[in-house]
Amino acid sequence: MSSPYLHRHRKSLVAEPAARLIPGAAFTSGQKGQRDTADDAAFWLFGALSPARWTESHQRGLLAARRTRNVLIVGASGLGRRIAKHLEAHPEMERVFCGFLDDRRPLGKEIVGRTMHLAQLARTGFVDEVILAAPHDRELTLRVLHAAQQLRLDVKLAPDLFGCEPARQTERIGGIPLISLHEERLPVAALLLKRALDFVAALTALVFLAPVLALIAILIKLNSAGPVFYAAMRAGRKGRSFRCYKFRTMVRNADALKGELRNRNQRQGPTFKITDDPRITWVGRFLRRYSLDELPQLANVLKGEMSLVGPRPHPLDDFSAYSIEHLPRLDVTPGITGLWQVTARRDPSFEAGINLDLEYIHRWSLAMDLRILAKTVWEVLRGSGD
Repeated sequence: MSSPYLHRHRKSLVAEPAARLIPGAAFTSGQKGQRDTADDAAFWLFGALSPARWTESHQRGLLAARRTRNVLIVGASGLGRRIAKHLEAHPEMERVFCGFLDDRRPLGKEIVGRTMHLAQLARTGFVDEVILAAPHDRELTLRVLHAAQQLRLDVKLAPDLFGCEPARQTERIGGIPLISLHEERLPVAALLLKRALDFVAALTALVFLAPVLALIAILIKLNSAGPVFYAAMRAGRKGRSFRCYKFRTMVRNADALKGELRNRNQRQGPTFKITDDPRITWVGRFLRRYSLDELPQLANVLKGEMSLVGPRPHPLDDFSAYSIEHLPRLDVTPGITGLWQVTARRDPSFEAGINLDLEYIHRWSLAMDLRILAKTVWEVLRGSGD
């Protein structure tokens, strides 16, 4: 199911870093961009070590972690359009209107599909919530409610109260009351604790590892020409792109050479990996063996773009090759390490990695994160990276 409205919506979001739903979005590269991203990485790695910047860093991290909710509205009637207009006029509500589903009206003018397309559009648009604005159609309401529950989406109904006021306090959008039919239960306290632990652990690690980071930076500069840091766009939670920082382990023009090496790819699926990659420098090979090249991603954790544990973020060109069943791995914040890294790191199967990511999401707990972190330390110490 392809929608011209969703296509325009995604194109406009590519230009707005705050909220991008960008399967296959383009990104730029070049010497100037590399210098800018390297400077940005240096600011986060070493600027964050200054106590004077801790509050600022924390505030930026909280801003980056704010959760906007993507909303589909079922029914493009006057009621549905009033809700959509209010959402678009009030971004402070942190709801992004993604389009209408309507079984009667012609597609176009923000009508992105039929109710039968809910599953596909919800996945590709990373939808969080469905608002039913067709209250008199009982069969449609039950069908959408059942589908949304299977997709783990919140469902709200905009009832026709014939001008009356509800007896109880309800949520309102533009003066229209909403009744909650289904709401996903999230472990809010545990997720807040996970974020707090991420921030404290990342900041502590950056402080104590500052001499190691400085030594690695010197070795990289002595070993090969080019910047110390490599920053590339990755697909984060809900497909929003972000700059992912690493120590540079390859030659300066590694991205340009990637296309020439595609035919040697040893991974199954969209991801790319080859043994004895000729682009890797001598220092880079050592850093990769002990996963030291990933340390700058602690800056991403401070900013709220990554977590210590979660599915690994993929490059945008790999992300553009996702099929719809791969998208659920983006329902959570990506991590520096994850279940795949400590159980099947050398497995070439992309599908095996996806299955482990989904297993992590469905079974997640703080205790599970701690077990993965403990196993990660062991994997790092024995030099299992490549």
